[in-house]
Amino acid sequence: MANDQESKDRHYKDLYASPPDFKVLGRLDPDLAAVLKGRELDFDDPASVMQLTKTLLKLDFDLSIELPDDRLCPPVANRHNYILWLKNLLDTSSYEKPGRKAVGIDIGTGASCIYPLLGCTQRPWSFVATDIDAKSLEYARGNVKRNELTHRINVLARTQDDPMIPLEDAKLSSADFAMTNPPFYASKDELLESAAQKSRKPFTACTGSETEMVTAGGEVAFVGRILDESLELRERVQWYTCMVGFLSSATKLVERLKKEGIDNYAVTELVQGSKTRRWAVGWSFQAMRPEQSVARGVTSKAGAAKIDLPPATEQQVLKIAVPEKIGEFADALRRHIGGLELASWEWDQERLEGVGRAEANVWNRAWRRKRKREMEVEEQEGKEEVEKEPSAIVFGFQVRVRVTKDDLSVGCRWMEGHDAVIFESFQGYIKATVNSITGTAKGTKK
Repeated sequence: MANDQESKDRHYKDLYASPPDFKVLGRLDPDLAAVLKGRELDFDDPASVMQLTKTLLKLDFDLSIELPDDRLCPPVANRHNYILWLKNLLDTSSYEKPGRKAVGIDIGTGASCIYPLLGCTQRPWSFVATDIDAKSLEYARGNVKRNELTHRINVLARTQDDPMIPLEDAKLSSADFAMTNPPFYASKDELLESAAQKSRKPFTACTGSETEMVTAGGEVAFVGRILDESLELRERVQWYTCMVGFLSSATKLVERLKKEGIDNYAVTELVQGSKTRRWAVGWSFQAMRPEQSVARGVTSKAGAAKIDLPPATEQQVLKIAVPEKIGEFADALRRHIGGLELASWEWDQERLEGVGRAEANVWNRAWRRKRKREMEVEEQEGKEEVEKEPSAIVFGFQVRVRVTKDDLSVGCRWMEGHDAVIFESFQGYIKATVNSITGTAKGTKK
């Protein structure tokens, strides 16, 4: 099962890394061939673009959809990018193996219901898909039924006044993630101005209806409502996420997160298979932190300059010459860390990496002195050692040893917790420990 999931994930990861070859796609799907002009597709023709969406969903995901002419026709690569990021976000903020079951909430699913369809195709996920538009809801339910996913996707009608995250109405105690691709524009005039700059018609079948593209206050206000609700729901949803169309929106949302004291957040750029750059933002009140590439996935100069990225969670602590006996070095590192009073510590000898969890800064000298005094008092008073009630985990980590022909490096990753100072302290402990080991080890390759 795990191998099947890994194989599926590899297939989907780079699906649109290269632009599609329309001539090849036309050979595979006669319906697309009928609208092609040689090797080209007319992106100004709504019927042609809608057929491309249907063809890609059919050939790449074995999905079939029907859409009305007056509702949004989603570009597949753009939507797929969001799902890829969500998969990485969930996979790297859990101690479970990648591919776990998850429950998601898609806010504003649209007529296509594309996010739940893509998510259920790639992972053992289930969804609550919401919308306020009757026509979109009708088509969304039809698309779910058409793909035989009614047991995994619940299409739920909402009103403007309903909570945007419908845990109670969906009879959910919690969810793994919420997602939304909100209307971009704050007014019809703003939409028309943007369309004029792009030399595109503002209301084609693949641009969407006004209700799908315009919302009071624009996308920042829309996501702001979700953020407001998240401040009440907090840990009941692991990740609250959105995909926005403007860098300025991502910047404002991150500013709001920091203002609310939310330290566990993620920002990335979504560009694969699309000329249009999008921005994804996620935040969590839980302690599990995603990998650095997922949380700090902003590579453009403009984005890096404007967005206040979350703290780094991965660090190469130091690099040394390769010891003559790598196994002995790794085993010594394992024993040193295992000697700490950790809640858990597991070492993978084959991969040369381990994962641990701590209830306190147990490597800190002050903590160890305090603990020693407590044990001495207990011994003097003749108290029998009793099993302590487990405390809350304040820090989860991974330590990795990597070897090349030239050197050996030791790195660590912050996996769990809210205190960046503890992570910095742990890096210092690892550095001191490695120096201690190599200081007593005999012989290193120069």
